[in-house]
Amino acid sequence: MSHDILSDVLRTVRLRGALFFHVSGNRDWAAEAPPAREIASIVMPDCEHVMEYHVVTHGNCWGAIIGEAPVRLASGDIIVFPHGDAHVISSAPGIRAAPDADPLAKKIEQLPFSLTFDARDDPSPADGYETALVCGFLGCDLRPFNPLIATLPRLLHLRETAEHGWISHFMHQAVAESRHKRPGGEAMLERMSEMMFVDAVRRYVDVLPDESRGWLAGLRDRFVGRALAVMHDAPAHEWTVEELGERVGLSRSALHERFVDMIGLPPMQYLVNWRMQVAAGLLRNSNSTIAAIAQDVGYASEAAFIRAFKRQVGTPPATWRREKSRAEEAKQAH
Repeated sequence: MSHDILSDVLRTVRLRGALFFHVSGNRDWAAEAPPAREIASIVMPDCEHVMEYHVVTHGNCWGAIIGEAPVRLASGDIIVFPHGDAHVISSAPGIRAAPDADPLAKKIEQLPFSLTFDARDDPSPADGYETALVCGFLGCDLRPFNPLIATLPRLLHLRETAEHGWISHFMHQAVAESRHKRPGGEAMLERMSEMMFVDAVRRYVDVLPDESRGWLAGLRDRFVGRALAVMHDAPAHEWTVEELGERVGLSRSALHERFVDMIGLPPMQYLVNWRMQVAAGLLRNSNSTIAAIAQDVGYASEAAFIRAFKRQVGTPPATWRREKSRAEEAKQAH
């Protein structure tokens, strides 16, 4: 697998960590989260897609997508919900609680914050909690093209291992950072969240069965992975399936068939999609003209680029740029 391609995509889809909080529980307790899309405007209003994660820093608990089988979580384990499904974290399987976004809305300005669930008759503030978790959200763009999210499972559970114990160490450090609220602490927590997610994705890829299909499986395929790499290295090049086949060592028809089987798209459609994603980054982050951006992503004709961008995104590139610029200005004003 080429980690460079993964890094390439994660940069262009603007992976960001945010809203860091702690959950502590005793006895019979449950914390239930609504679908992320219902609270996205509260937790990460400038992100198209929001995911939630939890890292167990002490004790044991259970995590589940609502209506699905639960998984047992031990200290050091990570659970991520890449598609933003409604889910529950609880002291035992089957315990439910009413989903409540009010604590997030009320505490959004007090990052990081704590949520406690205590079923004891006479809880003492001096007592420790049986279970503790560090939780947060991750945001990213879905459009024009994000090949990663669709290929991830709805629930990603990663157990702590000696090799990956640094996650647990980081999260304990995160707890200390949040308590002391030192300058730069919030940015540090956000970067920790992003690093955790990247590591989780890499570990997921490492254990994918050989017969797996999808973008992540394609990255580690000898032929499809190489084809993806050369397109990502030079998206503006006038690639043909014949030339890609020559570069990877397959015939045109064999590469096309293998690519579609693995990725779900023909190679040339994937290239167009990726060019639009690169173009979106240039529209957002540079002052280049539409004509210059068209050339940068492989279009000799500005009109052809505008048609391709509008076909995929729904609006012409100039309109898209204005909308994103206004949204960014509004965010900074708040």
